[in-house]
Amino acid sequence: MESGKNSKLSLAALKPSMTIKRQQLRKYSWLPDVLRIKGSIITRILGPVLTVTIFSTLVAYVWSRGEKVVLTNSIVPLLSVVVGLILVFRNGTSYDRYWEGRKCFSTLTSNVRNLSRMIWVHVCLPPTEEQPTHIKGKTPVSTLTPTEVKRQKVEALQCCVAFAYAVKHYLRGEEGIEYDDLTAVLPPRFASYGETGYNTSRGGASPTSYAATENTFGESEGNQRLSPDATKRVRRKRSKKFLDGRAAKSSTPLLGNSHQTIMFHPYANQTSIPLPLVIAHELSGAVFRFKREGLLETVGPAGTNAMSGLVQSMVDQMTSMERVANTPIPAPYGIHLKQCVTLYLFALPLTLIRELGWSMIPIVTVVAFTLMGIEGIADEIEMPFGYDKHDLPLDTYCDDLREEVQYTIERLPEGGHGAFGFDDGEGDD
Repeated sequence: MESGKNSKLSLAALKPSMTIKRQQLRKYSWLPDVLRIKGSIITRILGPVLTVTIFSTLVAYVWSRGEKVVLTNSIVPLLSVVVGLILVFRNGTSYDRYWEGRKCFSTLTSNVRNLSRMIWVHVCLPPTEEQPTHIKGKTPVSTLTPTEVKRQKVEALQCCVAFAYAVKHYLRGEEGIEYDDLTAVLPPRFASYGETGYNTSRGGASPTSYAATENTFGESEGNQRLSPDATKRVRRKRSKKFLDGRAAKSSTPLLGNSHQTIMFHPYANQTSIPLPLVIAHELSGAVFRFKREGLLETVGPAGTNAMSGLVQSMVDQMTSMERVANTPIPAPYGIHLKQCVTLYLFALPLTLIRELGWSMIPIVTVVAFTLMGIEGIADEIEMPFGYDKHDLPLDTYCDDLREEVQYTIERLPEGGHGAFGFDDGEGDD
């Protein structure tokens, strides 16, 4: 009895380890993916495929009643060549847009990492008499304290992360700064909620960690968060045709159905600018101030140019992703593709009914599933910056970048304050 119980216990202990997971089974068989519905394109094309199946069933039913519903076999080969070429080009174009978006955001992430590291390490007070003689030189004397320098560096790193979040929202057409993830990383005094759009005041203390940023921003600026006009776009971009929907119906208020009182806003005709460009302007200004205050003497002009180049590259990557987001595939192209595929699938049952009879229905269904699935995948990935299941996980990319910069601020030493102090260049004694 005891031996039987022991054997049962041993089998129970081995049972969890003997469970075959889907990922392990994929190494040896396609079956898990073949039978998988979640994450596939089936739910997206189910309706069109069922429509073709119902049409095929009607054709088979009419044929079984003795009606002549047969087409010549010379039509389908002509359509199949055209449909195949269009589908290949469509799918390739959509994936190129998807890959271009991923590549540009990856380069943007790399630029933010490099700029954050360079600011955190290389921006420091110029050498003084108390430091080793080998790092002394003709450098300006800064009036800033180490605390003030660190505050400026933290704000610059926060702007680096905020640029990535601002680009994410900008690509999704979400303008303004009333987003929790964006307000959590923006420096509290970066944006003014007044009508002028951009605040250049730099007084007051700034937090030295992101946790402090979240609390400070929510308490000090919370009463003004609902203001419709923040920084410029930030404020939504305006044009005259969208200023007043009622004004578009008549050339003058006197010709309308009711009298109106038109109030001209002093800033109604102002041009606007995307929020990422405002943040990039702030970053360029920060690099300029670091250089003016003598905080970049350890890297010299080359280091300053490198930082400016990284800011420029961040704007370049944003512009490249903006090109993908603002240049959709022309509508006539997608419409013509769907028309050609539909014409081909509706002609296929009329061609196969004579030779296959009722068995034509599952064959046409499989063909419809294949062709419509390719077009559905292309339509799914052509705009990679949205909220669809298969779009790029921009939220994850930005959150990971924020965690990295937060770790840099809270854990990693600044320039000249490593674990072993200054390196005199003479090696270990």
